[in-house]
Amino acid sequence: MAYDVEKPDEQWRAELTPAEYQVLRQAGTEPAFVGEYTDTKTEGVYSCRACGADIFTSDTKFESHCGWPSFYDPKDSDAVELIEDRSHGMVRTEVRCSNCGSHLGHVFAGEGYDTPTDQRYCINSISMRLSPAES
Repeated sequence: MAYDVEKPDEQWRAELTPAEYQVLRQAGTEPAFVGEYTDTKTEGVYSCRACGADIFTSDTKFESHCGWPSFYDPKDSDAVELIEDRSHGMVRTEVRCSNCGSHLGHVFAGEGYDTPTDQRYCINSISMRLSPAES
């Protein structure tokens, strides 16, 4: 897929920290329960750390106790790209930023959470930046 933001690998490496690069550009996962936004209750908008596109809002964030920030819906239906992921001997759905193609996490359905969509977007904190809502 062609993205609005495309950069050579060397530029991504220069702009992101090694940990950010590993998650965003190499589809890595940060360790559970250590992410900056796992337990935050701050209201605002979560954007892609790589390109700044708005991805999620605090209105759809919920407590899943899975170790990563969880959302039940992206900010806009076209904010994310969903891709089948058959790595690690399982079938999952990868979530990428539709603006730059960066890996954000995975989405799971039918887990029984009391959310309007019955989905859990399990997103790496390191893949996002939170802009707090203005009071």
